[in-house]
Formats: sequence, C-alpha cells, structure tokens
Amino acid sequence: MDRRPLGRSELVIEPLVLGGNVFGWTVDEARGFEILDAYVEAGFTAIDTAEGYPNWVPGNPPGMSETIIGKWMKSRGNREAVHIFTKVNSGNQPGGLSAKAIHEGVEASLRRLQTDYIDLYFSHWPDAQTSHEETLGAYDPLVRSGRVRVIGASNYTAEMIRAAQQTAIIKTLPRYDVLQPRYNLYDRAEFEALRDLVLEDELGTIVYYSLASGFLSGKYRSAADFDKSPRGGGAEKYLDAKGKAILAALDSVSAANDATPAEVSLAWLVAQKGVTAPIASATSVEQVKSLAKGVRLKLSDADLKTLTDAGN
Repeated sequence: MDRRPLGRSELVIEPLVLGGNVFGWTVDEARGFEILDAYVEAGFTAIDTAEGYPNWVPGNPPGMSETIIGKWMKSRGNREAVHIFTKVNSGNQPGGLSAKAIHEGVEASLRRLQTDYIDLYFSHWPDAQTSHEETLGAYDPLVRSGRVRVIGASNYTAEMIRAAQQTAIIKTLPRYDVLQPRYNLYDRAEFEALRDLVLEDELGTIVYYSLASGFLSGKYRSAADFDKSPRGGGAEKYLDAKGKAILAALDSVSAANDATPAEVSLAWLVAQKGVTAPIASATSVEQVKSLAKGVRLKLSDADLKTLTDAGN
C-alpha cells in the first residue's frame, strides 16, 4: 500500500484516516478499542478527532472522543506507532483561534489524549475576529517545542489560506501544511475550489464527509431509510436527482469490481488529484475491513469517469 506525504510536512501516512467523531456517540469505549485495534492491524496509523467530538450529545463531558483515543493509546502503549490529528475551535465561536483559546485548547487535548505531542493540529473553523498573525503566533511556540508537529486548517477558503500563508512568510511563523475540506462524490465544490492552491503550494489534503454522511454507502435509498440510523438525518438532503444518479453509477461500478458502494466511493476519492487521504469513520470491525478494502481498490479510468460524470 502506498504511503503519502502530507504536503511538505514531515508526516507520511497511508491513504486513509480514521474518523473519531463516532467515539462517545454511536460507539462506546469498548467498541472504540476494538475498532482502533482493527484499524492499526490493517496497516493504518492516522486517526482524526477534535476537542468538540462529540459534544453534540447531551450530557457528554468535553472531548469524549479524545478521551477514548487517549485511553486506548495508553492501554496499548502504541503512541509512537500512530498519528493523532485533532482540532481547536470546534465550536466555531468568536475568539476561537485567539492565542488564549489555542493555549487552553492544546493543553486540554494533550491531557485527554494522555500524550505530550499532537502530530497534526487543525484550526477547525476560521475565526474572522482573530488575525492570522495572532493564530499562527500562538502555534509558533507549540511547533518549536515539539508539542505540535504540524498545523493545518479545516473549512478555510483558498483566499483565507493564501492570506495565512502570506502572513507566515512575512512574520516568519509556521505555515498551514495540511487542509481539511469537505469532499465526496456529491459535494465537490469546496475541495475543487482549493485544488489549484493545494497543488501549487504542495499542501496535504485529508477530506471529510467522504461518504456524504453515509449516503454513498448505498443504504439510504428512500425517505423511510433515514429513520433507521442516528446519522440518517444528515444524509437526507442527498436523495435528489443528482444523488440517485450517483447511486446508480456506484451500483454499476461496484458490481464490476466486486465491491460495495462505500468501497468504490473511497477508491474514487483516493484517485483524485490533490487528495492525500479521505477520513472515514467506522462503527464495527467489519466496517474497518471495508474501509481498508476501499482505499486499496484501484478503479479503471472508465470507472472513474462513470462516477465523476454522474455527479456533474
């Protein structure tokens, strides 16, 4: 399996990142340990979480996902063998990327993760009230001390990234080396608006909502299907003419490749220029095996075109 550099950074990963948003939500600690074990046994190392996962669940203490991942690393003694990605300003709140917010956020994340460094630390949402200079200036001592190895930006536009990178050059501050935009067979605009910048500036890109909230797994094909899963509501908007055309293309390509629609969806993402790896979550060991199969699947040029054309 090929390993891919995350832009110009020192990080090199396999073409799959395990999404930690389900830990503490639809996956409890015991099942989370099983999933994480299966993931590393399958040959992968990168795990994505955030200070805000899953704080949308009533009654959850802050950072349940980070806490579960931290306990797992501690129990397995494998911190050096995995790459941990987490994020600050998960609430998209005013002042969320201020020096104070970053200092407090990183300390809390390190505590929950039971580690003394984070491999990749993202600005989760842009903060218009805080300058790039303040944000990057707050990251600077973290990077210099090794508490954060690499920084990235999630949900930023190309204009925001260019402004931040210019600030980094002028002020001699760390630059964003990795982006995390939304991208899948249905939702293409956000990443495609960034692709030229990604290629020109040698940025790593890990993309989220890789399966469009589960829609691209093929399990949601009628309105009644959305009531069967706690995550189903997020996929309902995709069941339109475009979504149905994509499902039809996925069915065709899946049959030709002895693969599931989810596996084919991931294979399409891995083949896209500028994508380092998709993020995908799992709620069972069987799903981890399917994710692994998907990112290792090589589709023909004709299959890739069929899928791309269906979403145009």
